Amino acid sequence: MTPADRPRLPRGVRLHHDRVRDTPVLLGPEVALMLDPVGQAVLAELDGARDLGTIAQELAARYDAPVETVLADIAEFLDGLAARRLVDVA
Repeated sequence: MTPADRPRLPRGVRLHHDRVRDTPVLLGPEVALMLDPVGQAVLAELDGARDLGTIAQELAARYDAPVETVLADIAEFLDGLAARRLVDVA
């Protein structure tokens, strides 16, 4: 993923809170991935309107982290999810 890409959750994929385990989950067709707080924070920002660079800047400011590090980490995370068809690029 590049900073200009606009990631989003595709149709049929959504964030959900599992009340039994009290944890955030990414639900997709025949898949449920338990998320840590970082994964949830990243996926909650995906709206298909903002590009990855903007999302990285906002998360870097929120968590007081270097933008370059945040961008590289979330690009790698989202690339893995895109390979599993759990994230699309608008």
